[in-house]
Amino acid sequence: METIAQGKPFFTSRVAETVLKRYLAQDVAEDKAEAPSYDALTPREREVMQLLAEGKSNKEVASILGISTRTAHTHHAEIMRKLKLKSLSDLIRYAMRNGLIRP
Repeated sequence: METIAQGKPFFTSRVAETVLKRYLAQDVAEDKAEAPSYDALTPREREVMQLLAEGKSNKEVASILGISTRTAHTHHAEIMRKLKLKSLSDLIRYAMRNGLIRP
């Protein structure tokens, strides 16, 4: 009730699960046919992708991996370019669909 009173969207867990399943399932065949493989990434880019997909910021990624924030940002940009992704939500969806993270 508090969430609704604040004017924020509220979904029951069942609705949220259904929305997530449909979101992940949309255009799966099309995405897989067009999207380059995870194998196109370097080992470091894979580490960065994992952390980004887990919700870490570039600054947090840099701190965890012992690299500069600019280097983390560069890896992030290369991941997006190589996998032809347009947003962080696309990256997260790609990671979920390919079993890199769990929903």
